[in-house]
Formats: sequence, structure tokens, C-alpha cells
Amino acid sequence: MSDGNGWDRFAGLVTGRRSWAVLLVVVAAAMAVMALAGSNDSAGQAPVSLPRSAESAEAAEAAARFPDAGTAAAIMVATRADGGVLTPGDLAATDAALTRAGDHTPVIIAPDGRAALAQIPVSAQLNGFALTDRIGELRVAVTTDLPDTVRVQITGGPAFGADIADSFSGANALLLIVTAIVVMVLLILTYRSPVLWLVPLTVVGLADRVATSVGTLLAELTGLAFDGSTSGITSVLVFGAGTNYALLLVSRYRDELHRHTDHRVALRAAVRHAAPAIVASNVTVVLALLTLLLALLPNTRSLGAFAAAGLVVALVFVLAALPPALALCGRRIFWPFVPRPDGRDAAEQGAWAVVARRVVRRPAVVAGAASAVLIVFATGLATTDIGLSQTEQFRVEAESVDGLEAMAEHFPSGSSDPAVVIARSTTTAQIQTALDGVQGVSRATATGTAENGSTRWSVVLDAAPGSAEAFTTIAAIRTAVGAVPGAEALVGGSDAEALDIRDAARRDQALVIPLILAVVLLVLLALLRAVPAAVLLVGVTVLSALAALGAGSWISGTVFGFPALDTNVPLFGFLFLVALGVDYTIFLVTRAREEAGAHGTTQGMVRAVASTGAVITSAGVVLAAVFCVLGVLPLITLTQLGIVVGIGILLDTFVVRTLVVPALFALLGDRVWWPATPTKDQAAQSPTDESATVG
Repeated sequence: MSDGNGWDRFAGLVTGRRSWAVLLVVVAAAMAVMALAGSNDSAGQAPVSLPRSAESAEAAEAAARFPDAGTAAAIMVATRADGGVLTPGDLAATDAALTRAGDHTPVIIAPDGRAALAQIPVSAQLNGFALTDRIGELRVAVTTDLPDTVRVQITGGPAFGADIADSFSGANALLLIVTAIVVMVLLILTYRSPVLWLVPLTVVGLADRVATSVGTLLAELTGLAFDGSTSGITSVLVFGAGTNYALLLVSRYRDELHRHTDHRVALRAAVRHAAPAIVASNVTVVLALLTLLLALLPNTRSLGAFAAAGLVVALVFVLAALPPALALCGRRIFWPFVPRPDGRDAAEQGAWAVVARRVVRRPAVVAGAASAVLIVFATGLATTDIGLSQTEQFRVEAESVDGLEAMAEHFPSGSSDPAVVIARSTTTAQIQTALDGVQGVSRATATGTAENGSTRWSVVLDAAPGSAEAFTTIAAIRTAVGAVPGAEALVGGSDAEALDIRDAARRDQALVIPLILAVVLLVLLALLRAVPAAVLLVGVTVLSALAALGAGSWISGTVFGFPALDTNVPLFGFLFLVALGVDYTIFLVTRAREEAGAHGTTQGMVRAVASTGAVITSAGVVLAAVFCVLGVLPLITLTQLGIVVGIGILLDTFVVRTLVVPALFALLGDRVWWPATPTKDQAAQSPTDESATVG
């Protein structure tokens, strides 16, 4: 059986008179998966970014052997509301607050007398909403009956984890609601129908719920964390890509209704022509996402697995559930603008046909000017800072951040979260000497020994947590203690973890980005069987992605005032922009190859732009809007990702696919299809639409 006959049979299955049975099977399977999966218990957890192979992760494992290993330290910070020196009455109120909180260390008063702090042990086993509840209990306890003159805040590592989990409470539900509303509005504007939008939105919405359930099951099987951030990005991808697939299919269906009197014949032709492009697009993005499994960062691997699974679910629903639903509804689903069999050719008229003709008249000028604009945008990367500190992660107010800032005003910068050094106890004197000699170390104190013969130090840095100075000091500490023979020293703590995450992110970018490009190139070569076209399209897509990253980073800093791009944004942004940008390339160029057999490369591209311009524009606007909805989530990294990808999709839609690609194809002519020829491709296509019958 040829590929064409295979797609024809599939199209007949999902559009025939008994296709309602396929729809029932899909819906029943969806209900079963959702019932089996249950709720996502890790949705409230903070993203897990630290690789197990990192030195700081090894230090955390070594620290687990110490007697107090079952606890982590939350820090209570007390200051006067007026910023003055704490009075004896204020200190008495602080002591009373700590007594209500339970176990705690002695109070330490700042050198300027304007702040006091104490550590409160919290179970290290708590995470997600359980940790949020415990920190919430502490905050209530320390503020109950507190005089108005004293301000008390809970900060430290556990408080940061709790605030992240709390900020995601209800956020994914809000994301889903806002995404659905955005998609609904844009579908109504696209279809100009008060009823048609219900069908694709219902199908894609059900796909999103099933994708979440599949992610929950995958988390149980693989041990990867399906946290709130990963869940949110996966939902955006499922809604965005699923809606794009639906738009492409419905657009082709509407065109075919102008040619056929039987709506099932028209729908069968639409599925047969659109499904290969949709599958190719989906395979490209899924394979690109799966390259993330080779990353060091656990949250990056999690996103690769769960997002890839979600997009496969979206593909199944759009190709197996949407056509039967449309077949049941009939032609009238497009009311009030119901397409009639009038023979209208969408490739010969409309605004996009006018644009395409003007582009191919002066292709060199258009390609040069548009590429120059993209290059200018890409230069924004030259001045981009990458890496947010712990206090810069939130886009919303968080007590843990405010408390840390209050501490930094009155204590050495690193007091809130000291570094940890663990070494063999036989080298205690040498390690202490090495730590005392490191520039940037404010204080190094031995804090305990373990049964395995290890000693632990708490090392307070002069630098602010997460800063470049802190990273420099951590590197210097590692060099110093690493030079002590037989010490087997490990350096950990939050700053060491942040440094290891940054280094792992850089390694992931160097490995994964070339793999993504290789995957996209191979898919295009397999799909188009044209070497120049595949290389050209990958190059243009990369330039567009770099332009979006440059423009997005500039807007992030200049308009929104964010201090830097988060370490995850360059990799995730590049992945989504390249993989999703190729979506539109595939939609456009497969249509261009189809038209080129009868009309030549240049006119075939003009007809392809005219035919797909409206749907690609609609799909691009929908996808860009859906990614911008990530801004409702509380972390700056997700807002930045929404900005970068939103800009990139719009550049792809209005600049790359509309101007650059048609111009370059016009310049190269038939050579762009080497070694294949459009005429041969046309001859190898499946049976004509008119020969299709309804199953």
C-alpha cells in the first residue's frame, strides 16, 4: 500500500458514516486514562534543577549523614516597623514569637542593632503544598499577638520552596481558563462563526486534560517530577499546537467544501491533504523535545518527556476525534458563512495572493531587507545577561524574598544562606586554614561531625546570594579545599547549587541546540527530499529564533525591568521557536511542493502563500497569544519564555513565512527542490479528490 492510499484509507475511516464509532472510542479511552491517572501530586512542587552528578548534590547527600540531617533551617527575621533600633521590648516580643514557633536557635542581633534573626528547624522531607502549610503555620505563630512596632518575616530555603509552591496554587487552573478564553476569542474571529469554534476547542481542551493525566502516569513510571512549571508549559504547548493543527485541518476542509457537494467527501480530501503535514510537524516538535532527555538539568529532562507526550496526545485527538466531530456536524457548522460548492480557488485570490506576487517580483530586495531586520533584532543578545538569583525568581511579592532583603541590610550578605563544606575530619585544621584564606569568605565555622568521619563547616560569604561575586567565591573555595590532600572535600549550599545549575545549563545548551537543529534538518530532508530547501529553511528558522531571543531579552529588561534572562530561557526559547517555527514551514512548503508540479516553483509558492496565508496567520496569532498567557504564572522565567516565544512566532508568521521564504524560493527557482523535482512529486501523489468515496 502506498503512503497516499494509506492516508486515503485513514481519511475514510475518520470521516465516513460510521466515523462516530471512532469518536466514541477516543472519548472512552480519554475517560479511562483520566480515571486511571488521578490527580498530579507533584504539581505544587518547585522545579528540580540540580543534576545529581553536581558537586553540590553530592554535598547534600554527604550532609544527610549528619545527626541533624532530617531538618532544614527556616530563618525568622525581626526588624522594627519604623526601621529603628530594636528595643528590649521588641526583643522580648521576638523571643515570645519564637517560643510560639517551637524549636529554634538562639537569637542573633545584627551589629547595628536594627535586626535580629534565629533559625527554626523544618523537616527536610516536606515539599510542595505540605511545605507551604508548615511555613504558613510558622508565619501565623510568629505574628500572633505581635506588637505593631515589630515586623517578623520567615525566609530561608524552606520558605522559598513554600512560596514557589504557594504561588502555583490555583495558577495552573487560571492558566487553563485564560488560555481557553484566548483560544475561544481568536477562533471566533478566525472562523466568523458563533458555533464552529466549540468543536476544535472542545477537542483540544479534552486533549489537554488527557495530556495532564498522561504526564501524571509518566511521572509515576519514570520518577521525573511533573511540577507546576512543567505542567503549565505542557498545557500551553498542547493548546497552542493542537489549535494550530485544528486550524490547518478546518481551513483545508473549508476550501474543499467549495469543490464538493458532499461534506464528507470534502472532509476526507481535507484530512488526506492536511494530515501528512500535521504529522510531520508533530514529529518534528516531538523529536526536538525528546533531545531534552539528554540534558543534565532534571527539570529540562522532565519538560522534554511530558511535553512530547502531550503533543502526541494532541495529534491523536486532532486527527482521530476532530474529523468525526466535524463529519457529524455537517456543512452548517460554518454558519452563517457556509461554504458552497462554487469552485472558488483560494490560491488565486485574496490579500495574501497580492502580497506573495509582490514579494516574488523583487525577491532579492525583500529577502535582504527582511533578513537585515532579523539580524538587527538578534544583536540584542550581545548585551543580554543570563542568570537570575534566588530573590529575582518571583514576579509576585513573596515574604521569603522580602525577609532576605531585610537580612541583607543588617547582616553580612551571605548570612541568610551559608555555603556548606564537608571534608574528612582528619584534615580539619588544613580545611579551616584553607577556608580562612579565601577572599570573600566572611566566616567559616565547623558545625558538626558525622559517624563516617566527616566534618561540616558553615561558610558565610560577603557576596549577596546568587550573585556573580558569590559564584566566584564558591569557585575559589572549591579550589582551596580541593588542594588539601586526602580531604575529599565537597562544597554545597544554595550558591554552589546555583553555580552548578548555571554550568549544567550551559552544557545543555551546547549539546541540545545542535541536536535540535540536526533533528529538524533530518525531518525536513525526509519530508521534502530537497537538500537546498531543507538547509535554507533551517537557516532562516535559526535566524528568526535568534532575532526573537534578542528582541525578547531587550523587552524583558527595558519594558518589564527584569534584571536578566533566566538560565532556562535561551534553551527552551530556542527549542520552541525552532521546532514550532518549522510547523509553519512544513504547512507552507508542503503546499508549495504540491502546487509546484502544475504551476512551477515561483507560482507554486505564490499559490501556497495565498492558500495558507490566512491559516498560518491565524495559527501564529493563536500560538503567540497562548504563550503570552504564561505571564499569568508567577515565575519570571515563564513570563520571559512567553515574551520570547510570542515575539518569535509573530516574526515567523509575518516576516519569515510571508516574506523571506517566498523570496528565497523565487530566487532559487526549481533548484531549491534538488535532487527531486516537483513534477515527479506531483505524479506520485495519491488519487484525486474527485475519485474519493465516502466510507
